[in-house]
Amino acid sequence: MTVMLLRHGPRRFNELKREIGGVSQRMLTFTLRGLERDGLVTRTVFPTVPPRVDYALTPLGHSLREPVEALGSWAFANIAAIEAARRAFDERHPQDQVDS
Repeated sequence: MTVMLLRHGPRRFNELKREIGGVSQRMLTFTLRGLERDGLVTRTVFPTVPPRVDYALTPLGHSLREPVEALGSWAFANIAAIEAARRAFDERHPQDQVDS
């Protein structure tokens, strides 16, 4: 999701957090650091008060867009089947329910 949100240009941390919804600050930070470490995202700090930090896709990150879009399309096309499978699993294994 982070890659898709950055596809149209740089975003600030709080913009990403708001648009993703439900993600903790810690998890988004962890995700962005991992993407930066892998060379998919750049982090630019602007010397303002308060500091402004933008995240943007690198050329390598942009090359990931097509496979991520394909995966997202598949997920949206199959969401009903996935939710049905989760409900069936949860009914068979109420003690093993996981948050998704």
